[in-house]
Amino acid sequence: MIDIHCHILPGIDDGAQTLEDSIKMAKEAEKEGIQTIIATPHLNNHYDNRKPFILQKVEELNRALVEARVNINILPGQEPRVYGEIIEDYEIGEIQTLNDSQYLFIEFPSNHVPRYAEKLLYDLQVKGLIPIIVHPERNSELIERPELLYRLVEKGALTQVTASSLCGYFGKKIKNFSMEIIEANLTHFIASDAHNIKNRSFKMMEAFDFIDEIYGTDYVYLFKENAELIFAGENVIKEIPTQIKKKKKFIFF
Repeated sequence: MIDIHCHILPGIDDGAQTLEDSIKMAKEAEKEGIQTIIATPHLNNHYDNRKPFILQKVEELNRALVEARVNINILPGQEPRVYGEIIEDYEIGEIQTLNDSQYLFIEFPSNHVPRYAEKLLYDLQVKGLIPIIVHPERNSELIERPELLYRLVEKGALTQVTASSLCGYFGKKIKNFSMEIIEANLTHFIASDAHNIKNRSFKMMEAFDFIDEIYGTDYVYLFKENAELIFAGENVIKEIPTQIKKKKKFIFF
């Protein structure tokens, strides 16, 4: 199994703080059946993790895991918070795609979707990149306006739902929206977004067991296969997206 979203690189964002933390996370990932992790440190106002630095840290962690005899392979990635100059920064070699593929994570603020986001996602695609919106189920504007998520996916963006969201660790509202996103074919990947082994762990096995129970083996295969296709830099499997119907609110007198 491949986990395409994980904050396992030590001491560079709000994920693993020490090399020991990273090794503990890798051992936990092994227990979950994960063999490969794409390390995706934040790039935002708080954390300035650029491509050359990420490549260095990935190499260092892979060496440490070999020494610790942990059979996990770390690949380079990045989680940039959406900003207007991202294409320019990509062109000068500061933006790290997922395993040097055409796939690029894009994170929105938790409470809204910037007005320029739709145009930026289009411009990224013109450049030959495929944007993946991370954890849309935790964005409050998308929860209230799911038609916006539909529009972005319908125009070529992909999305990734977090395993812990689907398992209810972020609350019932986010779990329900995660399920609606899956049912409307508005997501293409399940990943851990793991930060540690205490309160933000992998939960990948739990999530896929839940998907298998509710939606069947075909969905499990689709999400796992898509992670493999990112690893290979190939086109992912996409079903035709549909609108999420907003539930009517009833007022009782």
